[in-house]
Amino acid sequence: MMHPDKWRETIDPFSLPYTSFYPKEILGYPHAGNDVFHAKGIYDGKEVRAYIKAARQKGAAIENEVSILSQLHSSVYPTVIDYGFDRTPFSVTMELPGERLSVIVGENESMESLAYMEEYGSTLSSVHQLALSAKPVTDRRFFHAPSDELLKSLRLEEFSGFFASPPKDSVPCFCHGDFHYANILWNKHHISGILDFELSGIGNRDYDIAWAMFRRPGQKFMKTEAEQEAFLRGYQQIAPCDRTAVKYYMAQCYVYFLQFSGDDVEYCEYIRNWLKELL
Repeated sequence: MMHPDKWRETIDPFSLPYTSFYPKEILGYPHAGNDVFHAKGIYDGKEVRAYIKAARQKGAAIENEVSILSQLHSSVYPTVIDYGFDRTPFSVTMELPGERLSVIVGENESMESLAYMEEYGSTLSSVHQLALSAKPVTDRRFFHAPSDELLKSLRLEEFSGFFASPPKDSVPCFCHGDFHYANILWNKHHISGILDFELSGIGNRDYDIAWAMFRRPGQKFMKTEAEQEAFLRGYQQIAPCDRTAVKYYMAQCYVYFLQFSGDDVEYCEYIRNWLKELL
């Protein structure tokens, strides 16, 4: 996978206290909240390609991610080959094959994305069946219904009643926490990698589905009812879900994203039209 050149100041990746991986060359700088480096280095006497992740922001849960990954034993999950939690927490994971769906479908003019949606949904459902030792997910603002003040500032006052009636029961399970397209790799039409388990833990099943399904700025797929239906159909091949609750949480996420997407006219219009369909 190709990554951009250095786009901001970062920690020096060669300064980290490695014990089993020895970096030789930085190949790229993926966009991420933490400092992430695509690197070439030596592990177990062989040259390998790997990803170095170093904590940059408060709340970076690299130790949690390492704990979760140590319990996963499948080729689609990253293998941790080095880590350290003193001073600057960091981890090193082996590179997995594949590309993001955004690269594969491009502008998605012919709705190529539909061929991927069922496996996308069924894979998340499989993740939700994992029986792992995990803490509750860390609370995030996206988990909570938007305030009347926020709705008013976004000219969405008519949704005050909608958000006043949240789903009554949540189904707890192991949640990935960030199962959106940028953290999923595909190879030969199948998922080949599931990345970024920092936010993982025991949480709300239907919210985790909603977080995977709602469309992000610039995203050329998951825009239609047909794609969303295919995703949920795939999910329900393995386990049930509450579709009404999923839609509620998607709406909740869209309201928060509307706050900082004002420059993207097309995206904001999409959100407002999507929300109107709920009333």
